[in-house]
This record gives sequence, structure tokens and C-alpha cells, in this order.
Amino acid sequence: CAPCWRGSEVGAEAAAARGLGRAAPFLRRLRSLSTVTEGEPGEGCEPFELTRFWDALDQTFKVTSQEATKLSLAFSRPPVASVEDCQKLSEGVQNAILAVATVYYWLPKGQGTTLRKMVRDATTEVMEEMIQLTETIISAPLESLSQEQLKSTGGVWEACEQVSTLPRDNQAAVASALSACLGVVKDALEEMEHAVVEGQDPYSDIVEDDELGFRGNRDTYWSEADRKLLSSCMGLMKASKACLKKVLGVVKAYGKTDSPEQISQLDDLADVANEISPSVDELALSMYPPMNQLGVRLHAAKLASVLKKVLEITKTSHVCPPSEEGWVQFLTGAVDHNMNKIKNLTQGQL
Repeated sequence: CAPCWRGSEVGAEAAAARGLGRAAPFLRRLRSLSTVTEGEPGEGCEPFELTRFWDALDQTFKVTSQEATKLSLAFSRPPVASVEDCQKLSEGVQNAILAVATVYYWLPKGQGTTLRKMVRDATTEVMEEMIQLTETIISAPLESLSQEQLKSTGGVWEACEQVSTLPRDNQAAVASALSACLGVVKDALEEMEHAVVEGQDPYSDIVEDDELGFRGNRDTYWSEADRKLLSSCMGLMKASKACLKKVLGVVKAYGKTDSPEQISQLDDLADVANEISPSVDELALSMYPPMNQLGVRLHAAKLASVLKKVLEITKTSHVCPPSEEGWVQFLTGAVDHNMNKIKNLTQGQL
């Protein structure tokens, strides 16, 4: 259509005016480099050293940030950069991005899949922000440093600065993942507690309508039967919070990465614990009026199953010495107690 054709024409004119008429292959190359997968480290690598890896990753992120600054400054004002300068800039950016991807692939899965995913996500974000900066420069007129270009440059800087906050081993990575899950569950629990306090029956002081036989719109509030079920569901949500808090504590206190078995146990714990927050969210959403009690029971059963799996994996891993087994048994009992109450309250719905 004409608008699409006109848009591409304007984009081509802007690129030509800025000396980036041949930037399409450059962008394609960047996009291909940005596809970071879960591949294994390259063949023939020297024995892996975690300290050396982090030194190299720190350096590649730093260089990428510098290349973004050089690229942005070169196209912040007239005159247009020469063909030679454009070539040097594009090579600098490509080399920086290639170095980031290369160093990422040094990190073997044996160091922990949780750690590797966090490094991969940070690496991918750096690449995507650099692509965004390049596209912004190509599409903008060369008059002055635009707000969009400033924002895109800052995006690369922020992405590159993330490397300093990344966990340095799988124990720290799993602790970080558990902490994030705990934060989500805390928010969901607080929101539901607030809803329960605010969600009193707005028609409680009105006598039932003689013709209709009920008061107002029950879709907007919880019935007495609903509230009994809510109490047990809230108990299950509180058990979820307590479970994550205790597991996070033992991972920080006892988690180790000295052997492949310990690293694998931490990953197993992170994988199943990641199912808690979405399960809590699903249960919370099903609890709002109008409540489908059978639906609530199903979501509660799913959450209870996930919690018991987390507790079982915790109990059999190296992070749970005999001195910590008491709370595992207590929380297992709390999950069973609340789930049994939910089953009893919804038995008539089956």
C-alpha cells in the first residue's frame, strides 16, 4: 500500500543521508548474532574457569557499552560520517556483540542451568538493545541527538551494567530465582488479603427481595460458603509464602556448588519452585466473586501438589540437613490440612 511504500522510502532516504545506506546487511548480521540459544560450549575449549569467565564477560559488556557510545556520538550531529568511518563503527559493534555471544558459550551447563539462563537473558538483552540503537540511528534525521537515540543509547548502557549484578555461581542464581518467586507470592497474598477485607457483602443489611428471593447481585461479593472456602485457600497461599521463605533460607545457608550433584539439586529446586508463583496467581484469580468452587478446588489441588513437590525435593537435597527437617514436615502437614478442608467444603460440587 502507499503508506507502507512511502514509509520505506523515507527510511531509505534517512539512511542514505546519514551515510548508512549499506546498513541492511549489518543489521541482519546483528540480528543473527542476537539469537542466543542453550547450546553447549565450543569444542576444544580450555578447561573452564569460573573466575576467568566472569572477567571476560565483564570486559565484553564494557566494550559493548563503549561501542554503543562511539556509534551514538558519531551520528549525533552533522557532518555525515564517511564510508570508512561507518565501516569501522559497524565492525566495532559486530565484534563487540560477537565477543559477548562467544563468552556466553564458554559457560557450560554443568555450572548450573539456572545460572546459565540468567547469563543468557542478560546477554540477549545487550544484543537486542544494540540492535534497537542501530535501528534508531538509521531511521532518524541527522539534525541533532534525538530523545529516541538518547533513550536507546541509555538502554545499551543499562543492559551492559547488568553484568555487575548477575549471580556468580548457581547457588546465588537459585537464591535469586527463589527470592523473585517469593516477591510475587507476597504481592499476590497481600492483594488477596486486602480484597477479603474490602469485599464485605454490600447487601448484608438489606432484607431479601420478596419477588426475587435474594439480595442484590451476588456476582459482586462472597457468600458465607465462599468465605469458608476462602479461609482455607488463604491458608494454602500463606503456606506457599512460608515454603519459599524457608527454602530460600536453607539455599543461602547450606547451598553448595562443589559437585555436579549439588549443582543439579539446586537446579531441580529452582525449576519446581518456579511453578509456585503462577499456581498461586491462578488460585487467587479463581477466588474472586463470582466464585466457581469446583474451579477453586482444582487450582488449590495444583498448588498443593507443587508445594509438596518442592518440600520433597528440599528434604532429599544437600540443602536440608537433619536440623532443618522439622519445618519441612510442619509445612507438609499445613498443606495437607488446608487441602483436606478445601476438599470437604467442595465435596458437594463434584
